[in-house]
Amino acid sequence: MSIQIFGLPVSRGVAIGRAVLVASSRVDVPHVFIDSSLIDGEVARLYTARDVVADEFEALKRDLPADAPAELAALLDVHQMLLQDEALMGAAADWIRQRHYNAEWAVSAQLEVLARQFDEMEDPYIRERKADLEQVIERLLRSLSRGEPSAVPDANRTTRDFGGDEPLVLVANDIAPADMLSFKRSVFTGFVTDVGGKTSHTAIVARSMDIPAVVGARQASSLIRQDDCIIIDGDAGLVIVDPSPIVLEEYRFRQRQSELERSRLARLRHTPAVTLDGERVELLANIEMPEDGPGALESGAVGVGLFRSEFLFMGRSDNLPDEEEQYDAYRRAVEAMKGLPVVIRTVDVGADKPLEGMSASELRHESVLNPALGLRAIRWSLAEPSMFRRQLRALLRAAHHGPVKIMIPMLASQREIRQTLDNIAHARRQLADSGKPFGEVELGAMIEVPAAALTLPVFLRYFDFVSIGTNDLIQYTLAIDRADEAVAHLYDPWHPAVLQLMHSTIQQARAAGKGVSVCGEMAGDPTFTELLLAMGLRTFSMHPSQIASVKQRVLRADTRRLAPLVDAVLRSEEPEATCVELFSQGGSSHATQMRA
Repeated sequence: MSIQIFGLPVSRGVAIGRAVLVASSRVDVPHVFIDSSLIDGEVARLYTARDVVADEFEALKRDLPADAPAELAALLDVHQMLLQDEALMGAAADWIRQRHYNAEWAVSAQLEVLARQFDEMEDPYIRERKADLEQVIERLLRSLSRGEPSAVPDANRTTRDFGGDEPLVLVANDIAPADMLSFKRSVFTGFVTDVGGKTSHTAIVARSMDIPAVVGARQASSLIRQDDCIIIDGDAGLVIVDPSPIVLEEYRFRQRQSELERSRLARLRHTPAVTLDGERVELLANIEMPEDGPGALESGAVGVGLFRSEFLFMGRSDNLPDEEEQYDAYRRAVEAMKGLPVVIRTVDVGADKPLEGMSASELRHESVLNPALGLRAIRWSLAEPSMFRRQLRALLRAAHHGPVKIMIPMLASQREIRQTLDNIAHARRQLADSGKPFGEVELGAMIEVPAAALTLPVFLRYFDFVSIGTNDLIQYTLAIDRADEAVAHLYDPWHPAVLQLMHSTIQQARAAGKGVSVCGEMAGDPTFTELLLAMGLRTFSMHPSQIASVKQRVLRADTRRLAPLVDAVLRSEEPEATCVELFSQGGSSHATQMRA
């Protein structure tokens, strides 16, 4: 029977495929696809871990005191029996052979299958054995974590290499940033998560991959089973499980239509972004890794408006990247853009982007009830000056190879500005003293805290440019944790307070002769393009996959007609409706003008 699950639409389009569940576990489970040549070794690794746990159970049973209750020995026998059951081990080995999962993922996937079978048992005693199974698998996962890690597969794999003829879609309670990095160049054609908001890291990466995604779908990972056929409707925020043949065919038709539309938009890749009245608009790319540079160029980006450097720091259980590793990454990003400017944001961690393997002092922010208000972004950098200067030195050295701009996240006060500038000056002196070559950089501040927007003249005195980070500006203006699905429906980019702060920022920066851009998700949403142009914005930064659709709106816009409409939108109690009404009328006059 077909099931419909509703969530938040965060990346448009339609995905159809077999569900791959990433189960929640008390043990962190790496999710890695194994190359064909390594499958036998991975199966052997699984059974080696099984034998280690079996020996542990035997040792525990041997060491039981003479007066121990008989139930304890019986319980260990049950655990041993579960461990040796082919319904667990044989099926986990099949996941490795058929889907190329690493052993940890295979075990957790089979736990998901067996746990549901236990839940459906009528006998209460048998149902309670699920807890025993979970304890056995937790031991097995810990044993695997102590052994040799899995090898990373060839990056050029496709869906068919792992899922046969059918595409795969990922379903999870949540997806850790480290896993998202691993999945970014992987085989999935869509994502569904129980938690998250429109600007959570899962949503952002899904958009950067240009694949459909639905987040905040609550019980999706409980209702969907491994290998279920599901449809992800990224436009409506709908997930359909086991669709009827008629519904399946309807969505396949929509998929084909969407592919045709993308092909049509792709023709605009190298068309200059100029409005009807001759205003040139810069469309820049947001990237996470140096390897994203060629894709940004291919999309028609005229530079990088946001390189999220924190993704270099994620998924590392040992230590943070040193100066040489960072320098190499930034240099490769600069060289990949072939002389076009690259704006690199200093590390922005915390909230929905925690780091692994950090010292106790660095993890103080984890104790904050709301990490979004804790020691994150520039606050963490200033609290760890040696780490911050290491990154600044790497950035300054990368500027020797091409145009680099350094952007500082989450600044809120003049004190933080001065501390930041002191650290940059210190990093320059260190490089000069060491004789290492470095280049000149422009310095920019992200405007993502209302305090920064309201005291913008202070920022304009110290910085060469500002960039509005709409994701956090909305979060902090409306007092909403944007990663919390319980309040995600309150996240409103059309809120009058948000629009007024953005308009004021754009106007003041332009009046001061300073560069201003928008690098948050609003920049890549075509429904905001005309409004942002009307506000005076001429530099947008977005995921490369969004550039063509925004460029289409730019090419059809006449800023002379749009600009006078801004005041009405800002005064309106319902800005979205007003914007649609006024700008659609403006669009009609554009069309009339063009036909004439």
